[in-house]
Amino acid sequence: MDKKTTEKTAYLEKIANGIMWWIGSIPSLVVHTVIFLLCFLLPLFNVVSFDHMLLTLTTVLSLEAIYLAIFIQMSVNKSQEHIEDIREDIEDISEDIEDIQEDIEDISDDIEDISEDIEDIQEDIEDISEDEEEDDHSGRARNVMLKSNVSTNKNEIRSLKEQILRLQQELEKLKMDDEEEERRQEDSGQDAD
Repeated sequence: MDKKTTEKTAYLEKIANGIMWWIGSIPSLVVHTVIFLLCFLLPLFNVVSFDHMLLTLTTVLSLEAIYLAIFIQMSVNKSQEHIEDIREDIEDISEDIEDIQEDIEDISDDIEDISEDIEDIQEDIEDISEDEEEDDHSGRARNVMLKSNVSTNKNEIRSLKEQILRLQQELEKLKMDDEEEERRQEDSGQDAD
């Protein structure tokens, strides 16, 4: 459709929507009631004959019924279009929900995998801790042994130092004794001369 036809159609739809709204309103009910009363009062005041009023009223009501049927059908068609749009939206939403459910299932699977990985990591950490504790025990045992060796070595070194000191003292004593012996011999050699 070209632009003018689209504008005319939009304008006619706007008028039709206004008429449909007015027909289903309280003012429409009041106007129709007043018109029917006037139509039946006209023959009473001898303005028109009763047959002529009935013929005219029947003709007008027939035309009004035709237009009302058209307006009602237009309303049904619009409702049908809205229902189709809603149905399409519902189908799209259903597809989106299915996609979301699939995503949720994937996420649940990922969470399970992550949980398993975390459990594996915790087991590894426990194993490492046990290994470290064993290493710690081994290291502590080694340290205790080294400390005991060091203390034993210190005791042995002290003992050796004491023996060395005794030996040094004995050597000094022996030297002194030798020196005295030499002096005596020198003294006795000088005495003999």
